[in-house]
Amino acid sequence: MLEFLPYLTTAFSKLFDLQSLLLAAAACFGGLVIGALPGLTATMGLALLTTMTIHMESSDAILVLICTYVLAIYGGSRSAILLNIPGTPSSAATALDGFVLARQGRAGEAMGMATMGSVFGTLLGIMLLAIITPPLGEFALSFGAYEFFWLALAGVMLSGGLSGNDPVKGWVSGLIGLLVATIGRESSYGYERFVFGMTELSAGIALLPAMVGAFGFAEVLYVMRRKMNASISDASDRVIPRIADILKLRWTIVRSGILGTITGLLPGVGEDIGAWTSYALAKRFSRTPEEFGKGSIDGLTAAETGNNASVPGAIIPVLTLGIPGSGVAAVLMAALIIHGAQPGPLMMTTDPQMIYDIIAMLTLAVLGILVLGLGLTRVMVLVLKVKDTWLMPVIAVLCLVGPYAIQSRFFDIWVVVAFGILGFGLRLMNYPVAPLVLGIVLGPILDQNLRRSFTLADGDYSPFFTRPISAVLCAVVVLMILAQVGPTRRLGQNIAQRGLRAIGRRT
Repeated sequence: MLEFLPYLTTAFSKLFDLQSLLLAAAACFGGLVIGALPGLTATMGLALLTTMTIHMESSDAILVLICTYVLAIYGGSRSAILLNIPGTPSSAATALDGFVLARQGRAGEAMGMATMGSVFGTLLGIMLLAIITPPLGEFALSFGAYEFFWLALAGVMLSGGLSGNDPVKGWVSGLIGLLVATIGRESSYGYERFVFGMTELSAGIALLPAMVGAFGFAEVLYVMRRKMNASISDASDRVIPRIADILKLRWTIVRSGILGTITGLLPGVGEDIGAWTSYALAKRFSRTPEEFGKGSIDGLTAAETGNNASVPGAIIPVLTLGIPGSGVAAVLMAALIIHGAQPGPLMMTTDPQMIYDIIAMLTLAVLGILVLGLGLTRVMVLVLKVKDTWLMPVIAVLCLVGPYAIQSRFFDIWVVVAFGILGFGLRLMNYPVAPLVLGIVLGPILDQNLRRSFTLADGDYSPFFTRPISAVLCAVVVLMILAQVGPTRRLGQNIAQRGLRAIGRRT
């Protein structure tokens, strides 16, 4: 019953030493800055930090990445409240009420409640992660090559959800990633594919330079082509919220935390959807829904609770199924693989300690939200005054130097530039970039298990559809596709809206 306690005790004991605490503090501050600055994103930050942590101990590197991830999602609320510019996509819902509150002279109150919502939302997400992950991981151990193939395909198909109202764009981006993953020698017989006589391509496209280019260098190009002029609101009022004010919103926090975690658990959905669904649910339950969008503390708290609860939720499918729950989680999954971890069903048997290590790291990141979020309000106002023209050249240099420093190959610099241009082009055409990296990550899994399946079945494809779990996963993939296209998608949206209205009428 309590067999997890030794793992959890070991995980926390490893973190509470001076080196780990200093690393966590630095990563939390860095994540806060990354999330707060509109020119940066959580995906870019994690991609760059993966190159900078490549020579660190894997546990230390993962600690840095986890803390950066959590604080970057939270940090987006700062610019959303003070500038009306979401620092991350997940903070767009926060800006609706946060900036109005700031204009009313209540910026400190808004940031204080955003902080507490993020703290409790992340804690609720961690609790659900600890409850859901072990049994889901145990179930996933029954998967074979056929099931892994369908899981990888499901991950690519879910990428349609990362492209807003046009899932085809997400699928196109994901299929480009799958195509990139086929470059180089295939695993079974060593045949070279799409190398065009270039020896550098025989080993395939390295994940790290591709990831840094697609998220980092592309973001630099995208930010430098637009101009942002915004005035910063003052934050001179009280920041630390009163306990009574928090208790008034306790049910909003609980509902948003649970809904945000469940939303994050759905692969390909993301933290921004967690924020918007939590915001919509809070509005349905509110006694004053007319105040939403006009300076509602209830709406602000719901959005921030939901988006931060989605972070542990998005990590659950990474650890148990090897499928990320969001674009940022896809980068985290790639970073875990680079640092030697094996996210997916085998983690429960090969490295169960890692699951509880990540739970402890997330908990430490919550402490970072509380301390830095409430203590560095004035500092963050100064950080938001940093100009893109100063920041982006530094980021561009880091994008090029980081991957080169790992293997000292000029070819990796060209990979960064090529994928930067590709990612930039996708952004200009409103194609999501996250499915591209997701396809590169899942491509080898899909390819290897497809080949292994045909080898086991002597070329017979029927086990893909006749094995019970495989047949269920096949049906899930088909339903995923149907749920994201045409009339079926609209029907699902109508059902969800009617459900929210029904919930609201009961309150």
